[in-house]
Amino acid sequence: MRNEYVQAVLAIVRLVPAGSAVAYGDVAELLGSGGPRQVGWVMSHHGGSVPWWRVLKASGHAPEGHEAEALLRYLDEGTPLAGSYSSFLKTGEGRWRVDLAAARWAPTDSDFDRIDAMAEDLERRLHKLSVPDDGMIV
Repeated sequence: MRNEYVQAVLAIVRLVPAGSAVAYGDVAELLGSGGPRQVGWVMSHHGGSVPWWRVLKASGHAPEGHEAEALLRYLDEGTPLAGSYSSFLKTGEGRWRVDLAAARWAPTDSDFDRIDAMAEDLERRLHKLSVPDDGMIV
């Protein structure tokens, strides 16, 4: 994965405010590049320094293996939830998810200006010819 793409995904995720969430595919669509799997790869390998819990599967389920930590963050931020999250907190049992319809981030005009600039910069960088040390993972 090219470093330019990784950095662009992480920059988008940093813009998502507390209490809001986006799907992996939303991030790719905002950037105009890649898809949900590429964004998921970036988040699983490089997402620890950004609010990773705000990026979800399209179903609204938290990143696999991080459900308990993510749930505490959602509750702290007031993120809309659906399902038996209180049972999950008590027993580790119970199905729940983020109510993505209610929590989905709606970027402001200034957010869109920043996103458009990031997307244009990414497009320009990705269309340059690769060089031997371009940061790509083999």
